Amino acid sequence: VQLQASGGGLVQAGRSLRLSCAASGFTFKDYGIGWFRQAPGKEREVVSVISSTGSNTYYRNSVKGRFTISSDNTKNMVYLQMNNLKPEDTAIYYCAVEANVVVAGIWADEYDYWGQGTLVTVSS
Repeated sequence: VQLQASGGGLVQAGRSLRLSCAASGFTFKDYGIGWFRQAPGKEREVVSVISSTGSNTYYRNSVKGRFTISSDNTKNMVYLQMNNLKPEDTAIYYCAVEANVVVAGIWADEYDYWGQGTLVTVSS
């Protein structure tokens, strides 16, 4: 299984970024894909998750209304649209896959495969 996250960068507060996660090498019927982030000196935390059908999503409270997760199963891609970015969103963002689940989990240790991360820096 390979996951390639991209789309990070340096932006000013209030601006937008779209992260992409290219997934390959797995044939699980059911799975969840999550976006997590880790800021310096902090624990890795869930940002948003989506089930393989797209019918179940989750957002942490601090990003609700600003971030949108979506998937394109024809391209094996998952996206995280991040609007109205805030300095506290600064972190390395990772995409991850949880295998053989119908509803994606929200805890990092539930996930089986991880991408390399993409850095998002939001300046004030």
